[in-house]
Amino acid sequence: MDFLLNISPICTAFLTVVIPLLAFLYQAIVGKKDQSGLVGTLAIIFSFVLSLLTFLDVWNAMPLSSEITWFKIGNTTFTVGILLNNLSSLMLLLVSTIAVPVHIYSKSYMHGDAGIHRYWMYLSLFCFAMLGLVIMNNLLLMYVFWELVGFASYLLIGFWYTKDAAVQANKKAFLVNRIGDLGFLIGIAIVYSQFGTLNLVTLFGNDGLIANTSVENGLWISPHNSMDAIWLTVTGISFFLGAMAKSAQFPLHVWLPDAMEGPTSVSSLIHAATMVAAGVFLMSTLFPLFNDTVLLIIAIIGTTTATIAAYFALAQYDIKKILAFSTISQLGYMMVGIGIGTWDAAMFHLLTHAFFKCLLFLCAGAVIHEMAHLKAHSKQDFDPQDLRNMGGLRHYMPQTFILMTIASLALAGFPLTSGYLSKDSIIISAFEWASAKGPMFQIVPITLIIVSIMTAFYIGRLLFKAFFSELRIKSLLGSSVDLNESPKLMLWPMYFLGICCVFPLFSFNPISYHDAWVMDGLLVQYPYETNHTAHLVIPMILTVGALSVWVLAWRWYAQGQYPLHANSLANRISLNQGYLNIFNEKIIVNSVLNLSKLSYWIDRHIVDGFIHIFINFIQQIALLSHWLDKNIVDGLVNTFGKIALLLGNFARSTQNGKLQTYLYSVFLLVIVGLVYLLLR
Repeated sequence: MDFLLNISPICTAFLTVVIPLLAFLYQAIVGKKDQSGLVGTLAIIFSFVLSLLTFLDVWNAMPLSSEITWFKIGNTTFTVGILLNNLSSLMLLLVSTIAVPVHIYSKSYMHGDAGIHRYWMYLSLFCFAMLGLVIMNNLLLMYVFWELVGFASYLLIGFWYTKDAAVQANKKAFLVNRIGDLGFLIGIAIVYSQFGTLNLVTLFGNDGLIANTSVENGLWISPHNSMDAIWLTVTGISFFLGAMAKSAQFPLHVWLPDAMEGPTSVSSLIHAATMVAAGVFLMSTLFPLFNDTVLLIIAIIGTTTATIAAYFALAQYDIKKILAFSTISQLGYMMVGIGIGTWDAAMFHLLTHAFFKCLLFLCAGAVIHEMAHLKAHSKQDFDPQDLRNMGGLRHYMPQTFILMTIASLALAGFPLTSGYLSKDSIIISAFEWASAKGPMFQIVPITLIIVSIMTAFYIGRLLFKAFFSELRIKSLLGSSVDLNESPKLMLWPMYFLGICCVFPLFSFNPISYHDAWVMDGLLVQYPYETNHTAHLVIPMILTVGALSVWVLAWRWYAQGQYPLHANSLANRISLNQGYLNIFNEKIIVNSVLNLSKLSYWIDRHIVDGFIHIFINFIQQIALLSHWLDKNIVDGLVNTFGKIALLLGNFARSTQNGKLQTYLYSVFLLVIVGLVYLLLR
């Protein structure tokens, strides 16, 4: 242990990333021979220990950076390096911390799956990619790991590749994320053109290139170059486009609900602290690059995303899709935090959200696991993920019920939970930001308050429909209901996450987010004044609102007093996700397909037709040329040859060696000469 304590943080961070890679390579080599997952689980546990050591050494200390030469182009040298500061070390610890309980949970949840060896391999690759992403010291390397995270998620979402829905989901996730990746790549190109480097320390250090840029007379001026000021906005929007796809912001959020086709343990990892968190991490890293226009766009998109996702969650019946839309909505909150200039609050909410959302998914997975067993045992046909087939599960799974209640309270933002602290930090800051900006901007904090109350309602609906009342499919099962509590190997990770959902892990003051160690460590200077009234009134509104909608949800879903029309227009819009998928299918996808068909028709009939006409024309010219060559050119040549041959034969006939022939010739020449003289 003393040896580990003496290793430099750069080495421990490097090993944190490399160990899951080694586990991936081992599992790829041995294949089906090792299905236990022991190597992958031990690897991520070692990574967690090393990331904790790294965090303890780096947190609130001087940032560390180390690099080696990667390749050279001309006079430019690109390096491979590691950057450790408060932000990167926090993410390194968070990713490995969340990955450990997911690995342990998976050993029981995925037990007996035919493709379990692939599961462990993909999971190790995913962890390697995400851990590498957060500590890279330049944008090019971040982009490499960014793409690797997308590829690993593609493999995990489509893990059950024999299901058509899983295949369609992973393709959708992959393609939508490519849209965002194009933005990321454009942003990298512009930054390199402007600054001549992609090194994060050189760009964003206290005296870095970004700090020495200015906008004057419509020009974006840096020590390296100058370009039109519009490119500063374009750069920010380009990077945000990458974050929009990865962190599922409207309208590029459509892939995330479908990603539920992967194993629930995968969903918990993707939704908690890895793939979807990458966009928020990227925005926090690049925050000094964004101007007011870009920040306002981020705030607007974040608010829109939080609102529509919360609305779509209200009427869903698939337990995992409710949590998926919840993730999208909470990511919207984080983007608002960045847009209003409080990226520390955004990262604080990302941190707390990772624990309670991971727990929500693992609890949902435990419920689905038992419902699937019930389906197999009863030989009945029902959807084990549909809330309409659940009810009364607290009697059969009391520990899962308690843990899911804790996570739901944290998501709803009830006092004494971590979610209360982090969500308040964003909403209160949004109110202070809006007060400084002007009355029109108050729509952002007001909307966030409404969304927070909607969040409490839909998570209360999930909790009451799943765990209260009576089991709705009991009539199909007869007297025997084979439902049991989750195995201990699934419960232990859930208990750990449950402990992480309450306030002491983040702040000893349960009502003030300013005392949270995360906020103290990231320490962003807000560009507006503190409003003490908001710190008192907004938490009260949120708490009273959450309690009120939980009472309402209790009456509607636990006591069966639902007064509304289940097939109303508002419900249908929510259930069908605002018909956005249908819109994308009919308008965008079909338009592209029709354009492709039109292009194909034009290519076959117009382009190819023109080419065929041209080819036929050339062929006819060639045939004519062949005829002319054969009959005219060759004819003339052959005629002259024949004439020459005749003349030659005639001349040769006069040289036969006979005296009389020569006399005849002389006589002929004399006659010709006389005729010539006479005619002359």
